[in-house]
Amino acid sequence: MKVVFFGSPSIALPSFSAIMNAGHEITLVITQPDRKSGRGKKETPSAIKEIALKKGIPVYQPGKIRKDSLAIEKIREADPDVNIVVAYGQIIPGGIIYFPEFHSLNVHFSLLPKYRGAAPVQWAILKGENKTGVTIFELNEKMDEGDILSQQETEIFPEESILELESRLAHLGAHLLVQTLNQIKTINPAKQDSRKATYAPLLRKEDGNINWDEEASYIERQVRAFNPWPSAFTFFNGIRIKILKAKKIREKTGGSFKTGEILDIRKTGIIVECGKQSALLVEKLQPESKKILDAYNFSLGAKITPGDRFTCEKTNEERD
Repeated sequence: MKVVFFGSPSIALPSFSAIMNAGHEITLVITQPDRKSGRGKKETPSAIKEIALKKGIPVYQPGKIRKDSLAIEKIREADPDVNIVVAYGQIIPGGIIYFPEFHSLNVHFSLLPKYRGAAPVQWAILKGENKTGVTIFELNEKMDEGDILSQQETEIFPEESILELESRLAHLGAHLLVQTLNQIKTINPAKQDSRKATYAPLLRKEDGNINWDEEASYIERQVRAFNPWPSAFTFFNGIRIKILKAKKIREKTGGSFKTGEILDIRKTGIIVECGKQSALLVEKLQPESKKILDAYNFSLGAKITPGDRFTCEKTNEERD
């Protein structure tokens, strides 16, 4: 089959490669414009653009595809049998969705109708789900509401990070996509039950701000779900600190400690009081504009002692 591929980040690469390895022809890639990144703010292409150019595949990068009349012209020239969309990052208009014979298929990293939206993997971890999966569905002009062609379920492992889970889902989705393309003429799409829908909205920077009143297991999931962005973060003496690795410890703390209070410092990390008398062991962290450190080594340099506190915002004195 001839395919126009819509995708941008590295999570889309397994599907891109699987399509080609299965003998399908990608005649055009649509991806996000180059973005400025790094300290030098250098223009950086998407992961999909880089590999497409290496393979000699034409690339088009509309700023806003809904308002770009040239996009549909390029797609017509590419003459696809189907459009494949994997983490593209823009809303695609109906004129493009329905142009090919088999319309447009989306690889979505949840078990639809659960976690419709831009950040399904992050929210599945944060909400404490023990399973997730991949859905191949027919794109329409609503958010993740199209008919389902295929699904595959997988476990979320207890300490699995967002990067680890996304990587597994990307490869699972690539395999399922090829299977679906091979059977596309015989599959009977299934309607989603919108009564069972849940949503996974785009993350905001403030979502990563740790509220130490939350139970430790929730904060642990926040750390797993939000690294590398927006990151789970807290403040200590006016310094913003990313928490990169942490886990709930079993024992209840007891006593009358304040949430965010540092209970103990061990070589394994810093133990912090959380809601419901639970405790979190902070193992790795990164002070603002500094390198990643073991929490114990950070405690030595920052001269942290039990009784000090992490806070969810700067104090009034620190703001001044």
